[in-house]
Amino acid sequence: MSEAALALSLFLHIGATVVWIGGILLVTFLVVPELNRALADQPALYHLLRRLRKRMTPLGNLSLAVLIVTGLLQMSTDPNYEGLLSFNNRWSQALLIKHILLIVMAAAGLILQIAVAPALERASLLLERGKGDQEQWRRLRRRERRLTLLIAALALLILASSAWLTAI
Repeated sequence: MSEAALALSLFLHIGATVVWIGGILLVTFLVVPELNRALADQPALYHLLRRLRKRMTPLGNLSLAVLIVTGLLQMSTDPNYEGLLSFNNRWSQALLIKHILLIVMAAAGLILQIAVAPALERASLLLERGKGDQEQWRRLRRRERRLTLLIAALALLILASSAWLTAI
């Protein structure tokens, strides 16, 4: 890979990391807690959280796709890379750990997107119209919160494993 292509790949990889992990951490630890405090159980809270999910999901998915493509390109050019399923050095072992964390994180995100978010969407719409079950919405929000905290923790571990890979 040329120096310019590698630089572009690194730029895109870092940018996607900022959008994906930065977005997860910002929304999880700042935006949602403040919305909950300011709008506690008002219909506007359900509406804002639903809109936030709709805005963040495509950005996160696009960022993940960019991270996978650019990460594979960078991995293949690294002098420590010895081939597919070869874990003979510390670098490849650290990369395996990073990939396992990434897979678990993506699985948690998928569960959130295909199971929890649609149910929460329905519950929110019903509550906005005054027809929903507040307790069901709270249960779904707790499930969403647990998955989101898991994803945030995994994101931090992925960042740590990236630093470890760079240090090796």
